[in-house]
Amino acid sequence: MTKIIGLTGGIGSGKTTVATIFKSHGIPVYIADDAGKEVMQSPQIISKIQDIFGTTLFENGVLDRKKLAAIVFNDPEKLNQLNAIVHPAVAEHFKLWVAAHQQSEFIIYESAILFESGGDKKCYKIISVYTPENTRIQRVIKRDSTSKEQILQRIQAQWTDEQRLEKSDFVINNDSLVNTQDQVVKILKLLLK
Repeated sequence: MTKIIGLTGGIGSGKTTVATIFKSHGIPVYIADDAGKEVMQSPQIISKIQDIFGTTLFENGVLDRKKLAAIVFNDPEKLNQLNAIVHPAVAEHFKLWVAAHQQSEFIIYESAILFESGGDKKCYKIISVYTPENTRIQRVIKRDSTSKEQILQRIQAQWTDEQRLEKSDFVINNDSLVNTQDQVVKILKLLLK
């Protein structure tokens, strides 16, 4: 049976970098956020989002994710409503993806809200990526052309680093690419034992 290894960390911590390193070692990686973007384009999900949030978030039938984020990260109830729509669809998508990767000894399930969504319950082991908050904020400002206030709203909607690290089997301190690669290799050796 394929083991699911959870990979999580706060916004801007470097989860994608770590996921890419795992991929480079031939490990299948599922990126929950990418899957969420994909399922949010399905007609059924679009219809449910329009029912709750209205049609003003759509331009020519395409969801404006920045407008949606501005709403849900300012209103915990709206975030819960969106999660109630998207999470079951992503869970179904993931189940099919795992079935397609049954030949793998383990796969990586990358999710920023692994614990918040209950995704940790299906994981054999959990890896958290840690980067100091100031570094994370600077990375996301550069990456997403967004404001510090918007990033802090997202950080506040997620578990703290302390909460994540306490429940993780492995912690990757993402302070430099070389160090991060070395840590991934060490974890891979332990997982393959």
